[in-house]
Amino acid sequence: MAENKVDVSLVRHSAAHVLAEAVLHLYPGTKLGIGPAIDDGFYYDFLFETPITNNDLPAIEKEMRRILSGDHPFVRKEVSREEARKLFADQPFKLELIDGLEDGTISIYEQDGFVDLCRGPHVPSTRQIRPDAIKLRSVAGAYWRGDEKRPMLTRIYAYAFADKESLEAHLKMLEEAERRDHRKLGKELDLFSTHEEAGPGLVYWHPKGGRFRVQLENWWREEHYKNGYEILFTPHIGKSWLWETSGHLGFYKENMYSSMKIDEDDYYVKPMNCPFHMMIYKSSTHSYRDLPLRWAELGTVYRYERSGVLHGLMRVRGFTQDDAHIICTPEQIESEIAEVLRFSLSMWKTLGFSEIKAYLATKPKDSVGEQSRWDQALESLRKAVEGQNLPYEIDEGGGAFYGPKIDLKIKDAIGREWQMTTIQFDFNEPERFDLVYTDRDGQLKRPYMVHRALLGSLERFFGVYIEQTAGAFPVWLSPDQVAVIPVAPSFSEYAQHVVDELKKRSIRAMALLSDERMNAKIRYAQSQKIPYMLVVGQKEQDDKTVSIRYRDGKQENAVPLADFTAHVLDKIATKALDL
Repeated sequence: MAENKVDVSLVRHSAAHVLAEAVLHLYPGTKLGIGPAIDDGFYYDFLFETPITNNDLPAIEKEMRRILSGDHPFVRKEVSREEARKLFADQPFKLELIDGLEDGTISIYEQDGFVDLCRGPHVPSTRQIRPDAIKLRSVAGAYWRGDEKRPMLTRIYAYAFADKESLEAHLKMLEEAERRDHRKLGKELDLFSTHEEAGPGLVYWHPKGGRFRVQLENWWREEHYKNGYEILFTPHIGKSWLWETSGHLGFYKENMYSSMKIDEDDYYVKPMNCPFHMMIYKSSTHSYRDLPLRWAELGTVYRYERSGVLHGLMRVRGFTQDDAHIICTPEQIESEIAEVLRFSLSMWKTLGFSEIKAYLATKPKDSVGEQSRWDQALESLRKAVEGQNLPYEIDEGGGAFYGPKIDLKIKDAIGREWQMTTIQFDFNEPERFDLVYTDRDGQLKRPYMVHRALLGSLERFFGVYIEQTAGAFPVWLSPDQVAVIPVAPSFSEYAQHVVDELKKRSIRAMALLSDERMNAKIRYAQSQKIPYMLVVGQKEQDDKTVSIRYRDGKQENAVPLADFTAHVLDKIATKALDL
């Protein structure tokens, strides 16, 4: 008979209680915060009388193992508010939580003599928590209840899984993620930088990163033109009227930067492109014959993020959003949604992402727009997802107040999911900006509008893509595609000739002509993850050939330069992922 699988979320939650028990054994007098399960484990917040460090974690983990060696049941009890206050009389954070509970009956859990305030549920016994599947990870500071004005607690993070094999697989993935870290590779490959002293969360694209971006943007524009989009350019600032009309000053002001006075008017740096697109629409009249309009923009926007959450390219304050707005009639909406989803998937597959999942976010409690529009929009999204045979989940109530949406999550080379593309209905802005079109019957009607961010932002996409490829970009996106290496200085002239011939065909090539030995130049080219290294000496010069060392280790000798050139051009033209 197959053994019942343990719910790993219950394991994590239960292990958090064991951590708290172990801490109190080793550090009596410690005040307890909260200890929830998280994606790969759990954490617990503590106020220690004497601060601890990562060096103290092995002893705490050892005490956890000792506790887990016994078979201690998790016992749920219900107590009154008064009884709960007595139980936790020496735990001020627990008392605060108790006072905030609305229910008259309060639940607690006990194991091995340790009692904690908790709704539960838990595994039946500590026996279900494998000691070899738990690993304390690190300590960090965390304000009580996330409030900077409240006490700073010590948060202990831990990994927790149902079995040892799952923990080991996760740790291996984390090791691989560290090797692929875009911040580390960005520095090693000289792609980008950020500068705290000049403004945190703002990205500086270096020449090599710039080459990547130019190739990406050129392709992005070509594909949008092919698929019926027009490309817009809009200002970086707008008067307060624009943001009041769009609703951003009412709903989003805390994420916007302070206003600036220009000619006695308040202006704001844009956090989004959409209000500008509304103004372009309103600059002329439209009939049903003009629709659909597909307008896209690579627009740089600025949004406030707390300094503590800034992270390389993944969380920044200034970024270029690959935005698009589709304005259409109600009759066109289903086919337009199907088309925008098809287009998005084709772009992601070209970039090498094949595992893609959709999340269909439905109407929240507070919303705007007629119910019939919500129903039609949601059905259009559902049909589009199912029409692409895309796996999806329903995110109940996860839509914005102004419309339902599809979020596409891509899975990268080491199994992590990233939320990237959003296809979002908007019943709000067409109303706020009074967008209309003349229908067949001569009546003015309100168009439907869909926001779509495909890559999300160029900065975040670049970070994800660096980690997806470990910096070994496909040929068409590689900043340097070919490095030509002479075996001796006497062949530098031929090496430069090869570079010149490749550049004539718009292949990004360079000759390594320094006084360093050939092997050192090869190591450099490999460290920079250049797809092709061409080694040239007497034979290659005489025969007008090259010897190829591929980035993946493969080698070919005496290849005619024309053949190599054709090979590279084919890889570029087909957006090939291999060499």
